[in-house]
Amino acid sequence: MKKRVVGLLAVVPLLLLGGRAYGQAASVRKADKLFAAGGYFDAIAPYKDGLETVPAQLLGEYLFKIGECYRMTGNPQQAEVWYTKAIARDCKDARVHLYLGQALLQNEKYDLARSEFEAYKALAPTDKRADNGLQSIDLAQAWQESPSGYIVKHVPVLNSKQDDYSPMYGSKDYRTMLVTSSRDNATGKRIHEGTGNKFSDIFVTLSNGEGRWSKPKPLEGEINTDAEEGTPSFNGDYTRMYFTRCKMSKKGKQGCQIYVAPQTGRGWDNATVVALAADTMVVAHPAITADDLTLYFTADLPGGFGGLDIWKVTRSSRDGAWSEPINLGNKINTEGDECFPYVHQDGTLYFSSNGQAGMGGLDIFKAREKSDTGWEIENMRYPVNSPSDDFGVTFQREREEGFFSSRRKGGRGGDDIYWFRLPPLEFNLVGEIMNEDASAGLANSEVRLVGSDGSIQTVRTDAKGKFKVQLKPSTDYVVVSKNKDFLNGKGKISTKGKTASEDLYTKVKMTAKTATVVLPNIFFDFNSWELKPESVASLERLVEILNDNPTVVMEIGAHTDSRGQVEYNQKLSQNRAQAVVNFLKEHGVDLRRLRARGYAQSVPFVVTPELHAVCDYLPVGQPLDDAFINSLQDDTQRDAANGANRRITFRVVSDDYKGK
Repeated sequence: MKKRVVGLLAVVPLLLLGGRAYGQAASVRKADKLFAAGGYFDAIAPYKDGLETVPAQLLGEYLFKIGECYRMTGNPQQAEVWYTKAIARDCKDARVHLYLGQALLQNEKYDLARSEFEAYKALAPTDKRADNGLQSIDLAQAWQESPSGYIVKHVPVLNSKQDDYSPMYGSKDYRTMLVTSSRDNATGKRIHEGTGNKFSDIFVTLSNGEGRWSKPKPLEGEINTDAEEGTPSFNGDYTRMYFTRCKMSKKGKQGCQIYVAPQTGRGWDNATVVALAADTMVVAHPAITADDLTLYFTADLPGGFGGLDIWKVTRSSRDGAWSEPINLGNKINTEGDECFPYVHQDGTLYFSSNGQAGMGGLDIFKAREKSDTGWEIENMRYPVNSPSDDFGVTFQREREEGFFSSRRKGGRGGDDIYWFRLPPLEFNLVGEIMNEDASAGLANSEVRLVGSDGSIQTVRTDAKGKFKVQLKPSTDYVVVSKNKDFLNGKGKISTKGKTASEDLYTKVKMTAKTATVVLPNIFFDFNSWELKPESVASLERLVEILNDNPTVVMEIGAHTDSRGQVEYNQKLSQNRAQAVVNFLKEHGVDLRRLRARGYAQSVPFVVTPELHAVCDYLPVGQPLDDAFINSLQDDTQRDAANGANRRITFRVVSDDYKGK
């Protein structure tokens, strides 16, 4: 059923290739009829048998048709072979390059695929599918090199040599699962001429609760018939099952409708049609919300965007009438096919698309609807997605775990069922609390981590000043360190946006309460005590330090160089210190915690390793007094030394402030 629902409409324009007999063999005429009716599998053999009778000028087109048959039956390897032959015989249909590019993409022959997409773009520059294909090559390669954290495993017991797809949990304990399958014991004997498989049915498999599943058996009751059934979906209490049934009309036209069946003592019976459109339309792949009030589905209804689209209907009560179908719009739907919707308990919509840029074929996407911006779409990436078709996902409600179906390499048959899980993200913070110059770790310091989720963790450092603590995913943290001989330190760390487990590292430096610290980047105009705007960032950091250490009283010191009169420099430095104090007061710091002191040139700066690294002519530990400055070689060196003397400092004068 999946092949028919996904491919039925996409091939309609190709019917223009038919209708020119030119005396071909009866086998070719038979193949054309099968092709026009969607019988792609059954058309392959008569096309091949009759190729020798096709006129040379049409051979490329018929080779293209064989490629199309293989594409529509999900065989990109053979599609590649026959599209290549069609190009060699001068096929006139530009789409041969597009479809060959798509087949090569699915076969992971990226360089060759790029050439075909570029060839198609040159022939059809307005068709977005060429750009999508080129983007898909880049995404496939990038995501395979840097996969998401999901674990994906094939589940042999759930799969057969035929198509097995669209798994769906069927109970609250996740020990029952329904799957769609065209395996040999499906109901009836009829073989689908479009796929070469039996008509699909709904099967059930049971788990022992430890990850082992039973071999799927046909669902008991009256759900499965000689028609095709599949893609079940359940409401939140598992009292109603919605599913797809596709029937062939007397004229051979395929129509699909959604049915709903209540749970009875015997299982699922008394299915009735959910009347959403004419029975000759494709209305399939139901996805019911837990409250039974919104039904998402796949359809080819008028007013769509191209191929199959995702639609929805709503109602106000569980037994009320459904609204008119509503298309989900162009953020979800494209000119390609969107299908196999699934609604998570948290409201996230999952669906598959071959029109959105992805890895190739159908990719699984997740979408969240925002009140202000509409749908936000995200590709599930590799390894959930692959260059082949990936679709039909189901989740456990409380965990990032479930099943999906894929036609990727390594399966047992056509479409196969895979298990997936995203292991819980684990983040360990490895930290070190150090003194200001990072020369020593601070033992037995208290470290408090305050999370953006309101959580608080407290640990102590070891003898080397190190600590280790576990962090939560998607959380911002403030790291606060405390030690009785040091000002409280602060750092920040975040796990937001991280998609893989990892160890994080941080160092928090603490300033000794006995230290005199230069406040960097404090600027005044010449002979002025008015603070320049460039000083604000550094001063705001000092406000933060004071707020983090609410019991300390600080002295703000201002220093000048020795040029100028001592009396003038004393006044200038005192006013500059007071200007800093005034700024701190204006930003909420109690004046009783502040002292302003001008030092003029009385305390020369002592050269630090940081200053020496910039000015190697200034030895580490050297006081920049007049005698040393006058001994320097030139004015440039003397100006640098005088500049270092001009500074604003702070130091703790007491640690007993108790407030009002």
